[in-house]
Formats: sequence, C-alpha cells, structure tokens
Amino acid sequence: MDAGLAAILAECFPPVENARGDGLLCHGGDLCVERLVAGYSRGIFPWYDETTPILWWSPDPRCVLPLEKFHLPRRSARAIRHARFRLTWDEAFDEVISACAGPRSTSDGTWLVPEMRSAYAELHRQGYAHSVEAWQDGHLVGGLYGVGLGRAFFGESMFHRVSEASRAALSGLVSLLRQRGVTLLDCQQETPHMMRMGARMIPRREFLARLAAALAPTKDSTGIVRWQPWPERYSWLPEKDSWEARS
Repeated sequence: MDAGLAAILAECFPPVENARGDGLLCHGGDLCVERLVAGYSRGIFPWYDETTPILWWSPDPRCVLPLEKFHLPRRSARAIRHARFRLTWDEAFDEVISACAGPRSTSDGTWLVPEMRSAYAELHRQGYAHSVEAWQDGHLVGGLYGVGLGRAFFGESMFHRVSEASRAALSGLVSLLRQRGVTLLDCQQETPHMMRMGARMIPRREFLARLAAALAPTKDSTGIVRWQPWPERYSWLPEKDSWEARS
C-alpha cells in the first residue's frame, strides 16, 4: 500500500487531539489492512473486546522504549543466558498471536477477538505484522508480535510459558530493530514490565513528531517512495547476539 492511499484513509479518523482523557478517539469502521496502516501512521491503534464495537485509541502520554535505553534486569539476563532460548523471526506468527489471545491471570477475557487475530494475520501476510518467537527444546515458550512501518515498530502483545521467554523475545526484537535502523519502538501503554526495561512516557505531541520522522518517505531500490513492508527473513545468531538476513 502506498502513502497516498494511507493518507486518504487517514482522513477517516478525527484529529487525535479530539481523544478523550483516557485516549479513546473514535469507534467503528473495519480492520482492513489499509485502515490499520493509516491508523498506525497517525499514532492510532485498535483495542476493544467482544462486548464493544471497534475502538480506536491515541493515548496521551504514550509509552515508548528508546532502543538505546533498553536493558534487561541482571537476574533476567543471567536466566536468559542459562535458558539458551532459540529465537526466530516470523516463523510462527499465527501461534504467537493465538498464545497472546489466551487467558491471563489478570483478566477474564481477551482483547484479541477472532476479528482482530484475522486482521493481524492479513497484515502479516502482506509484510506489515511480524513476530519474534522464543523456543526451548523444540517448543514455543514465548514470543511477541507487532506492526513494522517505515522506521517504526508498534509492539502489540507478548506472552510466555517459561520464565523470561518473553524478555528473551523482546531482547531479540530490540537487536533486530537496531540493525534495521528503526528509530521508534511504540509500547502504546505503560506497564511495569516495560518500564523496568527502559520504557518511558512521552507527550503525544512528541510521540507524533517522532513518528512522522520515522515514517518520512524513503526510496526503495526501484526509486519508488513508499512505506515499505518488511519482507526480509532473518536467522538468529546466538554467538553474535544478532540476526543474519537470509533468502
């Protein structure tokens, strides 16, 4: 999808300054790829459950994780080294989003209703949504997924079945985003989990300025200016603590 179409669809959203104090901006519409990309390009994301219509949010302040500030608690870093997780990129997207939709001890329901899972699966097929998986003894034990657009990544959800597996996946994500030259990692909302690893809250105005810079059009190899999906494939190199592009 090119930036022109995204700009047209973005007009379907009211100005983010109209959002309520809790960040709720508007409701309705659909979850087509074009509308989702248009929303993310303006700092707007969907979040709702089976009891509500589609709700669109733009919180103020906004939680971000500066890549240069990311750090693991010492105990977590030691545990991750000992666990020797195998990390992968986009190898089990559907399994990750299904796990993220599973029941949580802090909630009776899920915001990842079937319609949402289908929408992000389509984003994944078109190269905009991605996952990092953490494996142990051949089993998927943790992971995360989000949306990559330009030089921005919007984190959506993570899960773990083994202690520290989600932190291992996040550490792998940060490594890849640094390699790709990403300048903005959006966490959407504040959580103690993320704040302990370097996340911080910034005013929405500052977030939108950073987002605009991260989405500044760049030319691809054909000379076309666009917000490119991320079609690349990567393999994790544990001995180098980095990723290697592969065909």
